[in-house]
Amino acid sequence: MKICLLRLQTYQWCFLLCNIILFHALLFGGDIVEEFLLQSSPAIYTDRFVLKVRERARKLDLTETTLNTSQLYPINTEPCLHHQDLLILTVVLSSPGNSSQREGVRNSWANQTTVKRVAVRTLFFIGPSSLGAEYESIREESARNGDIVQCECGVSHGDWERGHWEQVKMVLRWILLFCPQARFIVLSEDSVYLNLPALASYLLGLRTHPDDLYLGRVIHRATPERDPGKPHYLPYQVYPDKYLPDYCSGPAFLLSQDVVRKVYVAAEDVALPLPLDVLIGLCARRAGVVATHSARFSGNRHIRYNPCCYNFLFSSAGMGAGLMGVAWRDLGEGHGKGCGMLETYYSLIVCKAMTYLDKLSFLSNDNIQD
Repeated sequence: MKICLLRLQTYQWCFLLCNIILFHALLFGGDIVEEFLLQSSPAIYTDRFVLKVRERARKLDLTETTLNTSQLYPINTEPCLHHQDLLILTVVLSSPGNSSQREGVRNSWANQTTVKRVAVRTLFFIGPSSLGAEYESIREESARNGDIVQCECGVSHGDWERGHWEQVKMVLRWILLFCPQARFIVLSEDSVYLNLPALASYLLGLRTHPDDLYLGRVIHRATPERDPGKPHYLPYQVYPDKYLPDYCSGPAFLLSQDVVRKVYVAAEDVALPLPLDVLIGLCARRAGVVATHSARFSGNRHIRYNPCCYNFLFSSAGMGAGLMGVAWRDLGEGHGKGCGMLETYYSLIVCKAMTYLDKLSFLSNDNIQD
């Protein structure tokens, strides 16, 4: 093999090199361009509405609302109570019946209270349950684990999207009331594997404590749905803009504490039939907050499992409880995996290639996942 390679002519070497460059450009070119083009830059706020929202956020006072918190949050373990400073608070949105998935999260990445010698905390935020037995089961789960908050936010089966958005607004209110000391908040779903050590290293490596940080996989220039027969239909009279605002794709993204406050204020009169990640992006734009892109968030994609790849990424979606346990053990139960630069690079290539194959529907079954 070595002899054959040495005998290649110059034009053959050039052809081989061009193919290698093309292969890597196809795999990573999009991410590199996105990282360059979709980075937020310092903004000068001249829009009167934006300035008004930011001023209202600065003066926001929720002390009066603490009087009826027991009605708003019938189950409230207040997991931030004994922490003076939290680097990351992860709020995992979960359905009442998803107890096995919550247990999978607890037994894997959420089983961390300190990362890089700083405090982190994970809680599960659950909507109301119409079944008495289910409610009692959640109360027992909360008493056992101390990591559940349940809200009474009027989730309607006839208008699920609106009910889900009301639940998210209740999440933002809860954070402002009970966990204002958290510097960064991750909103996630219970099907996400979150790499807290990698994310903490990134945040601690920032030169200054950033305000207006809204971080995730940015969706740029998405068009609103104009077909009345499809979900998330937006008529022109309701939303006349040609494109949706840039937003960080769910099911996992990060907000700094000040952005939670600004989004909460901007969300008061927002009730469009859109997914919650788009609505967060819309409220962020109303508050003058620009989404910052990171390709290390997977967005709504499930990344084919590879230990060194997951050691580098911040998140992967569509994870079953079994695969979460595998990843947790392989990554040293929160201590990380010792992957060299070449091993990480090779693993990222494999992950990227397999994800593209999944996207093209050539391969769709992951044997490890539940």
